Amino acid sequence: MNIEIRVYKEDDLPDMIRIWNEVVEEGIAFPQEEILTLQTGKEFFAKQTYAAVAVNIETKNICGLYILHPNNVGRCSHICNASYAVSSENRGLHIGEKLVADCLLQGQRHGFKVLQFNAVVATNIHARHLYERLGFTQLGTIPGGFRLKNGQYEDICPYYHLL
Repeated sequence: MNIEIRVYKEDDLPDMIRIWNEVVEEGIAFPQEEILTLQTGKEFFAKQTYAAVAVNIETKNICGLYILHPNNVGRCSHICNASYAVSSENRGLHIGEKLVADCLLQGQRHGFKVLQFNAVVATNIHARHLYERLGFTQLGTIPGGFRLKNGQYEDICPYYHLL
């Protein structure tokens, strides 16, 4: 599959919202619980520092996305944070790796010095292996830091990567 990562366009919003909501509804990776509508999704993606989509060049289908934004304010605003989502039918095809690699470049281009993930769910083994393969460092483990959709608590593992 030939994938292009590019900045999102307004025409992409329905697919972006569908993919984002799929991850939210699964309840095992994103902290958000609210489903995006077209209006709230448009506002949400517009307020990010950068938002990108992964497009299958042959089919023109959007198969993933990421958002990039400051992790904090003021004296810590040089640290950014990101979230990634790949549609369920396109997982396992290394699209996430392309999204993360592009995000590292965009973080640097936007003047950030560090990319930090606050809450990588410990059981998200594929994401953790990807981050470690790309040079991220795990900061430790926070016991019970994530509430799964079923109400159980799972550990989270913060990661960072110098830009």
